[in-house]
Amino acid sequence: MLKNYTKEFNYNLKLSLPVMLGMLGHTLVSLVDNIMVGKLDPTNLAAVSLGNSFVFIGMAIGIGFSSAITPLVAEADSENNQQKLQSTFIHGIVLCTALSLVLFLSIFLFKDIMLLMNQPKEVVSLALPYLELVVISLIPLLIFQAFKQFFDGISLTIYPMYAAILANVINVIINYVLIFGKFGFPSMGIIGAAIGTLISRVVMLIFLILIIKYNNRIRKRLSNLRAIKFDKLMFKKILSIGIPSSMQMVFEVVFFTTAIWLSGLLGENSQSANQIALNLSSMTFMIASGLSVSAMVRVGNQKGLKNYVDLRRISFSILLLGLLLALFFAFCFIFLNDLLPHIYIDLNNPLNYEDNLEVISITSKLLIIAAIYQISDTIQVIILAALRGMQDVKIPTIITFVSYWLIGFPVSYFLGSEDMLGSEGIWIGLLTGLTTAAVLLYIRFDILTKKLILNN
Repeated sequence: MLKNYTKEFNYNLKLSLPVMLGMLGHTLVSLVDNIMVGKLDPTNLAAVSLGNSFVFIGMAIGIGFSSAITPLVAEADSENNQQKLQSTFIHGIVLCTALSLVLFLSIFLFKDIMLLMNQPKEVVSLALPYLELVVISLIPLLIFQAFKQFFDGISLTIYPMYAAILANVINVIINYVLIFGKFGFPSMGIIGAAIGTLISRVVMLIFLILIIKYNNRIRKRLSNLRAIKFDKLMFKKILSIGIPSSMQMVFEVVFFTTAIWLSGLLGENSQSANQIALNLSSMTFMIASGLSVSAMVRVGNQKGLKNYVDLRRISFSILLLGLLLALFFAFCFIFLNDLLPHIYIDLNNPLNYEDNLEVISITSKLLIIAAIYQISDTIQVIILAALRGMQDVKIPTIITFVSYWLIGFPVSYFLGSEDMLGSEGIWIGLLTGLTTAAVLLYIRFDILTKKLILNN
């Protein structure tokens, strides 16, 4: 019985590993920024955290929307329908490009709302110029995502991984040179980090464009693009999946972003600790997200073949693998909770010693809660992707809203005040929302797949 699921592990890992590394690449850009900026002082780290919180919302909308491309491409690929595959690609690129411009303008024009959020003034003064540069990177990033989702849909996940690795190498070099002023360049602090992020994301996009141009296998799949005409039905199809998928991701990301804003009300040190804990937990989340892409692709393939028994079995196989990895990361957070914060914080700096010590203390407690929610986070992201692969997006969107905003956020707000549990209370709310989403999404998937098998 168990062998029916474990026998899929090898293929699932083969498909997922490049996606995991690619997604880790996105997170590593932020990780490198945080580690290098953290060496300056907690105020600069809090400023990067606050500035990125706005960009993360834009990223959530764009990445969530672009994920509609993958199941449609996977379904067309399993049906060997080249016209449908190419049409999805073209329409997806157009929609993601338009969305990237809208998101850039929206965040740029309304960035001053940061002044009304009761955040520390010195943090806001640093965060605003940082945000003005980083928000530009949304344009190349979201266009890159459209290309990436196409590559994922045809199971060529390795090329976006290469793009992410290249981007990280470039980001590290630029950060080192511009943040600290090396090799004759001026010391630009967090502005240098923003420039590194922008350039690295432009490079990622250029890399995938060049792969399509010079890779014969991919070029053949897209050999007749000029014959593809814009089709209202295809636009509508992508929008019908992309908008709810985008809302699902927004509900979760903004839910986590409020943790940054709520922690800012507690002071710079709490905000810095929150950022470190989020950054570390997001690294492990990228592993589960990589598996979720495999779930979306393989479920999309089985949907095209109308093989619902294997669709359910493969989904549970991916979920089982994800849970085993989640347990491993949970133990790492529990046993290394006092050590991991030191990656970001320099205790050798006597000027900020007391503040840095407090940041480490708060972070170590948050990592224990992060360890617990590894299980819930893995379940919800993999099952949500499987449902997306089945093109079931409306009910899951309602589930995510209820879980994060009607259940999780009130808990974070109530327990996160100084009079209650502070930062730990905020994270208990995160745990509550994720657990609720995991349970409800699993029930939805179980009912839906059993119904499809019964009616087939």
